[in-house]
Amino acid sequence: MCFSAAANFVGSGVLAAIGAVTLTKVKHRREMLFASLPVLFAIHQFIEGFVWLGLDGILSPGVTHAMAAAFMLYAQGLLPFLLPVSVLLFEADMKSRRRMLPFVVIGGATTLYILWALTAYQLQVYVRGDSIVYINQATNNTAVAVLYVIATCGSLFFSLIRPMVAFGIANLAILLTVMEVKRYAFTSLWCAYAAIASLIIVVYFWKSSKHRPFLYAEPLW
Repeated sequence: MCFSAAANFVGSGVLAAIGAVTLTKVKHRREMLFASLPVLFAIHQFIEGFVWLGLDGILSPGVTHAMAAAFMLYAQGLLPFLLPVSVLLFEADMKSRRRMLPFVVIGGATTLYILWALTAYQLQVYVRGDSIVYINQATNNTAVAVLYVIATCGSLFFSLIRPMVAFGIANLAILLTVMEVKRYAFTSLWCAYAAIASLIIVVYFWKSSKHRPFLYAEPLW
């Protein structure tokens, strides 16, 4: 994946199929956001396929930039907030959900900053080493990267659901590996993360179908 338009489109189709299976295992509306992650990743990879087509000269520069901006919007702008919120909603009891609040706040603040940065600074997109590089001057720094990792991984480690913790460990390992080995293409290489994460999610929903839905009768807070 992540090396051509065709690879992204094929990967998107696989993720969409995985996502469809995952959604059939949803037992409660509060599980929906977390279960939707594979489908969202599928859409994400479908969009990057068009970025590849643009960088290959098939699409106009305007369309290419619009697709790249849409790709960045989800990868950097929305995911730091959506992931901790999806975990918060999924947790079974009020005490567990309250533990997620700091990560939702960090994710929300990170999202607001990145959304501002995406509108205030010009996006640079180019190919390097068979990967697409997305550069925004305001988000390409260590502080944002640390907050990003805390927001996307932190809530998973504090969940009472063991597969969530396993998902968090895999998530963190992939993030740190990509940042160490190929940091310049970190945003693009989310496709590899999406594929692995989606498999973990669908396996969890499949195996836990007999134990869900949780007792969601008490108030959200």
